[in-house]
Amino acid sequence: MRTVVQRVSEARVSVEGAVLGEIGPGMMVLVCAMQGDSEAEAEKLAGKLARLRIFRDDEGRMNRSVVDVGGAALVVSQFTLAADTSRGNRPGFSAAAEPGEGRRLYEHFAAALQREGVPVATGRFGADMQVSLVNDGPVTIWMET
Repeated sequence: MRTVVQRVSEARVSVEGAVLGEIGPGMMVLVCAMQGDSEAEAEKLAGKLARLRIFRDDEGRMNRSVVDVGGAALVVSQFTLAADTSRGNRPGFSAAAEPGEGRRLYEHFAAALQREGVPVATGRFGADMQVSLVNDGPVTIWMET
């Protein structure tokens, strides 16, 4: 699985003008299931994100996790993280999991993150979504299992 994680002061996702998910301080998590990914990888990634120390401690150092600070996560599916730009100017997405499997792993990942103690809001898999956020820092981290 691939993710782009941003430390945010707020984030929201909308579809056709309706807000589906919204959080205050926490993490914006864009996630893509890749071909060959499994539930075990989704769970490992969720555990890693729950413990990822990207939030400031009392001395201003990135030393606290989203769980430590009582933050939340907005988890949005984004198959474009599978983009292959090695040939030509049009990205290819054949490395992404098939849509049914991608949805299943996306939902499994969000549930696993919730089980780690992180309140989770989500978008709608496969929808044309509008995402807005305020990146705090900025802190943006790319991760892959």
